[in-house]
Amino acid sequence: MGPNDPIVLEKPIVVSEGRFELNGGRILSMARKETRHILRDPYTLTLAIFLPIFLVVYFGLAIDFNIRNLSLAVYDRDHSRASRQLVDIFGSSGFFRIEKGQSPSNVTESLESESAKAVLLIEPHFARDLGSGKTARAQVLLDGADNSTVGTLLGYLDGIQQLASRRYLSPKGERSRVPAVRLASRYLFNPQLSTPWFIVPGLSVVVLAVLFTLLTALTVAREWENGSMEVLLATPIRPLEIIFGKLVPYMVMGLLVQAAIYLVARLGFGIPFMGSHLLFLAGSLLFITACLAQGMWISVAIRQQRVAMQLAMITSQLPAFLLSGFIFPVENMPRFFQWVSAVLPARWFMTLIREEFLMGTPWMDQMGPFAALMGLDFLLLLMAWKSFKKDLEP
Repeated sequence: MGPNDPIVLEKPIVVSEGRFELNGGRILSMARKETRHILRDPYTLTLAIFLPIFLVVYFGLAIDFNIRNLSLAVYDRDHSRASRQLVDIFGSSGFFRIEKGQSPSNVTESLESESAKAVLLIEPHFARDLGSGKTARAQVLLDGADNSTVGTLLGYLDGIQQLASRRYLSPKGERSRVPAVRLASRYLFNPQLSTPWFIVPGLSVVVLAVLFTLLTALTVAREWENGSMEVLLATPIRPLEIIFGKLVPYMVMGLLVQAAIYLVARLGFGIPFMGSHLLFLAGSLLFITACLAQGMWISVAIRQQRVAMQLAMITSQLPAFLLSGFIFPVENMPRFFQWVSAVLPARWFMTLIREEFLMGTPWMDQMGPFAALMGLDFLLLLMAWKSFKKDLEP
């Protein structure tokens, strides 16, 4: 038989079942083997270490929920000092970029041509109504096709309306009458409503969930495609020892990446950390283990790298992005999808990491996410172990 001829076996090689036990030496040997493979593969090393940091920095800078310099077309039909003051209030807010409208007869033209996101229409007699003590009215038209922008704009308009009523547009320069009840509000945990404070911790969860699920989804499948699994099955090593041996290097790598992301968040974006570093480390380890176990389960069940990679992307990317609470609060989802999100490790770590960074929640109040992550770790590792096929039959 030549060196390139396929290996033909008369009967399947089966790993001895024996009683349930783990051999630390065999797990360590398996971990060293997987570590050498990672170090010899620059693609895997770059994907696992540098790509998560790059994505967190890039999208942390790119995503901004605070809309600024939005084009506002102004149609001033009053041409008075009061109407110009109103326009100045919009322009000085920092949220709008003023553009004079050219066609008062068709005020929606700017919206239809997408040259403006909003239109301010000031009707005649605006100053006269203001001076006589009547309610001076101006109309704002918004582009409702972009509902993500509209919700933010409505909040801006409410603040601008209060500012105009209080400071600039009171008749004869007088201050508005002080209301009997005055509500003062301030924002806790994120006083400036800084988008990076909200985005970066959650973005690290999404990036780690996708990449580390993908990495381990290729490990055992690669062994089957390369034929090296035959050698492993011919040794006394048990399936659970193979699984743990392959997970350990990626656990260490995941913690190193999480530490790097932590430094980027603190030093690069100035995000405070109000919680316990010990709880943050424990939660990170549980979350990374869950992601790795999910990928391992896919890998041992599929045996084909291409299919395993596709399945890992489908089961990690969109769920982690849409159902984890990264953008949409889980509490606002329909009840069915709240239950679906409960089986996602990213959903629980999303809660934990934001509370650790911004809120400093006491550890007793975090037992729910910790218990959920530990349960998912156990369940996913058990499924990977039970799905491990102990013979060479497909």
